[in-house]
Amino acid sequence: MGNEEILDLSIHELKEAYLNKRVSPVEVTESALTRIRRLNGDLKAFITVTDDIAMKQAKKAEEEMARGIDRGMLHGVPIALKDLYDTAGILTTGGSPIFQDNFPDTDATTVSKLHESGTVLLGKTNLHEFATGSTSDNATYGTCRNAWDRERIPGGSSGGSGVAVATGMAFMAMGSDTGGSIRSPAALNGVVGFKPTYGLVSRAGVMGLSWSMDHAGPLTKTVKDAAHSIQVLAGYDPKDPTSVDMKLPDFASELEKGLKGLRVGIPREYFFQECTEEVAGMVYEAISVLEKLGAEVREVSIPHAELAPPSHFAVILSEAAVVHKRLLRDRIDEYDRDVGGRLLAGSLISAEMYHKAQRVRSLIDREVKAAMKEVDLLVTANNPITAPRIGQELVNIRGRDVWVMSLMSRLIHIHNCTGVPAITVPCGFASDGMPVGLHLAGRLYEDSTVLRAAHGYEQATSWHTKRPPVITSK
Repeated sequence: MGNEEILDLSIHELKEAYLNKRVSPVEVTESALTRIRRLNGDLKAFITVTDDIAMKQAKKAEEEMARGIDRGMLHGVPIALKDLYDTAGILTTGGSPIFQDNFPDTDATTVSKLHESGTVLLGKTNLHEFATGSTSDNATYGTCRNAWDRERIPGGSSGGSGVAVATGMAFMAMGSDTGGSIRSPAALNGVVGFKPTYGLVSRAGVMGLSWSMDHAGPLTKTVKDAAHSIQVLAGYDPKDPTSVDMKLPDFASELEKGLKGLRVGIPREYFFQECTEEVAGMVYEAISVLEKLGAEVREVSIPHAELAPPSHFAVILSEAAVVHKRLLRDRIDEYDRDVGGRLLAGSLISAEMYHKAQRVRSLIDREVKAAMKEVDLLVTANNPITAPRIGQELVNIRGRDVWVMSLMSRLIHIHNCTGVPAITVPCGFASDGMPVGLHLAGRLYEDSTVLRAAHGYEQATSWHTKRPPVITSK
């Protein structure tokens, strides 16, 4: 098997290749590191590449496999971590110059779980500073660029993770999602991004932004890969006060149940109002596929959905300002200007305003729960537009100029407010050649239903098999 072919495999396919001895962890890791060296200088997906650690872990995995030791589906799989996951003895910057000399003493809980499952750490991925933006334009570590067009943004804040997976530099990459920061980079780069139920995956050892909105989760090539990853990552952690103690299903085995009998809801308000006609059309085509697969499609109502973005921003900026209070006081000049300004604005949000935002959030939560009594899933576009160009400020939607940044996570903030599980899966390419993502959200703790529906759609289409041209360019 050639080097390029190896990196096109899904985690599930890679596992089969290991079992059949068609390829070894050392060969795969060497191929991944070679691709990182070739592409990262231009795409800026990684802040730190851990060559020596990766090769050491790959050799260990290979030796274990030779002795008949099997640590599970992720054994010997090269992965990457968004650079706000603590890694013992490895630089963890948060995408900021403030932490350019930060070498944690311990691993984040998720990192420990990944180590125990035998993964191979390739490095730490680029992000919008402190996970506070939608572009992954980083003044210190370089502007991260979209896998399909280097002149366009990869989304944020987990932009490097999205690019790493889309280009085959990593088989899985961890992200964080406070307002769409796993799902937006996944959709804009044509891969899968899964935000699990709030509290299902520990955030202990992950740099926080908003304690009531932060989620940890994976970006992968396929839904099955996301299911296998969540199986490792999920579980109760006493180090995280928000961690949920519950019996976990076998996420991968649930995938094959199909969509027959599932009720799919299309919100009649808000969600399609500022989508481009092209994106909306592609999403409706995807919904028709769900219907052909046996899902029952109906309209639902979330009357105050348009209040989700302002409520969301008020809450996360207020909470983020508390997280950064000391650094804002002592080192404000070291923040990127847009990030520092945003956090300072958060410090001006009054207790009254924060309280009102949380009341609105509760209202939206009630409306979403009411809608979900009628259906099993809510289906929308992930982003109302394709990836904008770097520095682009306006986009024309149905004859009206709209501020680009107001659109990037417009449709998916609401699912951070409610904490429900949500996933994006590729559903096509627009006329500009850029990928479009379908977004599915479910009920709290029904992560397996979300994964099952996304997998069913994915298997009925071929969008997840497409790879960006940069992979084969010299």
